[in-house]
Amino acid sequence: MAVHDIGYVELYTRDKVATVDYFVSAMGFTRVADSVEVEQSSVLLQQGGVRLVVTSGRGIVRFLEQHGEGIADIALTCDDVAETAAAAAAAGATVTDSAQGLPVVSGFGDVVHTLLPADPLVNGLPVGRSWVPTPGAAPAATGRITELDHIAVCLEGGTLEKYADFYREAFGFSRYSSEYVAVGDQAMDSIVVRSGPGSAIFTLVAPDPGKEPGQLDNFLERNGGEGVQHLAFLTGEIIPAVHECRDRGVVFLDTPDSYYDVLAERLPGLRVEIEELRETKVLADRDEWGDLLQLFTRSPYPRNTLFFELIQRNGSRGFGSANIRALYEAVERDRLTAG
Repeated sequence: MAVHDIGYVELYTRDKVATVDYFVSAMGFTRVADSVEVEQSSVLLQQGGVRLVVTSGRGIVRFLEQHGEGIADIALTCDDVAETAAAAAAAGATVTDSAQGLPVVSGFGDVVHTLLPADPLVNGLPVGRSWVPTPGAAPAATGRITELDHIAVCLEGGTLEKYADFYREAFGFSRYSSEYVAVGDQAMDSIVVRSGPGSAIFTLVAPDPGKEPGQLDNFLERNGGEGVQHLAFLTGEIIPAVHECRDRGVVFLDTPDSYYDVLAERLPGLRVEIEELRETKVLADRDEWGDLLQLFTRSPYPRNTLFFELIQRNGSRGFGSANIRALYEAVERDRLTAG
């Protein structure tokens, strides 16, 4: 029943043209193929090993009314589709079939997991839809983004253990790390789970119900329940990637100068100039394996829910313990400013 990787991530939107333009024009994705069905149509975008499916149409109206634009499906590749579906059902998931006959497993909130075979591509395109390739598009689209590093999932307070256990029982995920962050009267808890090969990684986050409501509670309210908070895109060179994305219109969360004033003392020997980080507002952290650089976008969607991350790993295998707090504080500043 082992899950190997994330085959694709599907985003539901009211405005497919604007959403596709954001990823193509601002973030460097390539339009690879289109699929038109009776009640919905989709565009497949690719950059490096990341595949995004952008979908709109009558068939997704209920999801959009409840949640707004957001991730609706995280497709998982597995070595035995039928066995994985059976394990998910035994773990308490609802299992249905897609219009193309692929098992669809309930995950968190209204987000599902379509189960794909270990080799999920035909002519470079994901199985399960009638794709029409975009003329002239390179199937192995390249750019600054190389892989999908992880997916951050916002859950209701007090449910982290339940979901961590579910992903272990249903998909063979293991727990990788955990973190508790308190900022003033607010706090969040997190557990990182990943597939056996470590290619599919979910960072499960939830507000501490014993603390004052904060940004995660606001996300759950705006999103109409649990959902994907952000997608983290891995890049080999975050500084030029941030410059390019910002020049193309991506808006990133701000980081105060005081963060960089103490960075040299906190991370001696950092292999990136502090002034470059200050200029781009990139965050830096370190674990026992190496350095981690990351920056988060502001949500481009009306409900201010789903956003994105650029992340560079210089040997690091963690998720930036100090940066988790920095992200929380940056989102909190942005929330208060917007409010």
